[in-house]
Formats: sequence, C-alpha cells, structure tokens
Amino acid sequence: MKHLLLHSCCAPCSPYVIRKLAEEYRVTVFFYNPNIHGPAEYELRLTEIRRLCAALGVELIEGGYDPDRYFARVGPLAFSGEGGERCSECFRLRLEEACQVARQIGASVVATTLSVSPHKKTRQINSQGRSAAGKYEGLAFLEADFKKKEGYRISCELSREYGFYRQNYCGCIFSKAESERRDNTDPAPPRG
Repeated sequence: MKHLLLHSCCAPCSPYVIRKLAEEYRVTVFFYNPNIHGPAEYELRLTEIRRLCAALGVELIEGGYDPDRYFARVGPLAFSGEGGERCSECFRLRLEEACQVARQIGASVVATTLSVSPHKKTRQINSQGRSAAGKYEGLAFLEADFKKKEGYRISCELSREYGFYRQNYCGCIFSKAESERRDNTDPAPPRG
C-alpha cells in the first residue's frame, strides 16, 4: 500500500477525505497552515485536527506555525481577492512544505483536503500541487476534487457528528476581512 501524506487545512474538511483515501493508501495527515490568522484561531484548529486524527487512529505531523513566512510570500498579493493570485501563492507555500515533508517520511504521494471546499478552485489547487511535487523525483500529487460526488455534503455531516468547530472563512486575515465586509453589506431586514 502506498504511503500518502495528506495536507489538511482543517478538521471539518478532513474526515471524508481521510476515509476515502484510506481505502487505497496508508495516510499520514500533515497540518501546516501558517495562513491562519491569530494564534488562538490556529490553536483551535490544531486542537480539532488532533482530535480527529486520534479518533481515526491516523498519524498526524504538525508543521510549524510561521505567519511571518506566510506574509512574506502572500502579503504583496493581499488585495488580489479570494480565489486570486493570493490564494495560489498560499496553496503553493503549503503544498511545497507538504512535498518536503513527504520526502522526509518516505511518502510517495501528496494530496490536500483543500478541494473539498466549494469556495476553493480545484484547478488552482491541483496546479500548485503538481508543480510542488514535480520538484521531487518519484513524488506524485494526487489531483482530486473532493467536493464532487457529495464529498462536501458528507464532509459537513461528518463534521457535525464529530462536533467540530467550523470557521466561516479560510483562515487568513484577508479572507476574514472579506467575509466581514460581506456580512456588513447584507441589507438589514425591514423593520415593521
């Protein structure tokens, strides 16, 4: 059975993907998300992925929390908008790190939970994963769209079953600000 390193963006996106991949691979989860804004938010998400991996009996590797590295790479693209070049660079950063770790532990395949979200562009994710894995001989990136075939719905159901904390933005300060702007521009209900 091939060894697969699964980059996990968060616990709510992970149970469906882990279960699906475990049918064909020996899965190790890698939590590396320097994009998450604020140490408290980061710790909350890390606690949830620890809980999931313990419940599923899956090995978890915790990457370092280095927001300065994230801002150095992504900061100049801050205003490119959700789904733009900022997201591509963020995916690239995280998937490059995943590929390095995969090499270190002897995994031959890398995948990510990112594509389970309907808010993320699968082509953009897969392009960055292919590029990152292409730097290492014998390392493959599993191109997938985990939201298909009810993947997102099943992921949400499993998330509720586990009682996971569910965030309403990807984690970065830019996405959080965009989410808050959207919330603040929703028209108020009529008063009667």
